[in-house]
Amino acid sequence: MVNLAIKSLLHDKLRFALTVAGVSFSVTLVLVQVGLFLGMLDNASLVIDKADADIWISSRNTPNVDFGHAFSERAVDRVRSTPGIARAENFVVFYFDIALPSGREERAIGYAMRDFRAWGLPWNVAEGNVDDLKRGPYVMLDRSAERRFGPFEVGDYREMSGQRVRIVGKTEGALSFTTMPVVFLDHAMAQQLAPAVLENRTMYVVAKLAPGADAESVRSELRRRLPYNDVWTRDEWREKTRMYWVITVGLGFNMLLTVGLGCLVGVAVVAQMLYTSTIKQLPEFGTLKAIGASNWDIYLILGRQALICAALGFVAGLGPPLLLQPLVEDLDLKLLMPTWLVLAVLVGTLLLCLGAAVLSFRKVASIDPAIVFRG
Repeated sequence: MVNLAIKSLLHDKLRFALTVAGVSFSVTLVLVQVGLFLGMLDNASLVIDKADADIWISSRNTPNVDFGHAFSERAVDRVRSTPGIARAENFVVFYFDIALPSGREERAIGYAMRDFRAWGLPWNVAEGNVDDLKRGPYVMLDRSAERRFGPFEVGDYREMSGQRVRIVGKTEGALSFTTMPVVFLDHAMAQQLAPAVLENRTMYVVAKLAPGADAESVRSELRRRLPYNDVWTRDEWREKTRMYWVITVGLGFNMLLTVGLGCLVGVAVVAQMLYTSTIKQLPEFGTLKAIGASNWDIYLILGRQALICAALGFVAGLGPPLLLQPLVEDLDLKLLMPTWLVLAVLVGTLLLCLGAAVLSFRKVASIDPAIVFRG
């Protein structure tokens, strides 16, 4: 039956090639779309994942980490005095205007705190020393900023929110969901650059639990001490940040729409090929029935044809996303293809192609073996 299925497919090589191409296009479309989507979500919560903090404290109803609201920086003292807290620090996420040598202005998202090193930030310093940020009007820029800001070197000066600052280091891999360049600076420097919003204020308090401390008990106490703030675990804050972009902004719907379109294309191509092939080969299937083959035997032939198309289409469709990954990285984007995604697309491709084969089963079931004796 397997040999018969292959021979039947190869009988019309052009239609077979177009079918495999259609499936591979669907696989590529789904992998690229979902991969970019996962990469964007990874960027959305990157600072949460990289910071060595177990608890995040924000103002009430803050939607995600990029859109914080300022509150008193003295809240950190209440956090530090809470039993079960090993250490706590104010953390600012704010947007600053940077004047470029060309005269143009661009915005950057700034991460500011007093002791970056204690919290594992920045997570990949390519040049410079993060401790230098404490010593004056200094900043560290991520290398990805060159796409928006143009080339820059350690030691260069820029005007940031109307004040002259010096670039004392470069980081790598600090990307934001909005692709806005990331800048690291001292907490006091951030307050100086935006006094109207940040003077004596912060956007977040990050905290590290003491060894053996019960996270829920500590969080309950923090909520009692800070009734006008929200208290999040790292996992909760990551999930909330990501779901803001997925649900509130509607990116999840756009992704599902594209994935659905890819699946529809694959099913339509395979269904059309198998149905057309079935119509053309009705006499052959009638012959099989006349010599004793059952409907189930013919269903197996069609099913194996669908699986062959699915397997070849998947392998062909897997190549372009793998080739695109380094090109996407050059654009400061991420195309993530974790193992679970590749396996899910493989299983989905096999099931959808089998589902497409079902459309031909009804025609096979109605074949009369006597067809072989008709004119």
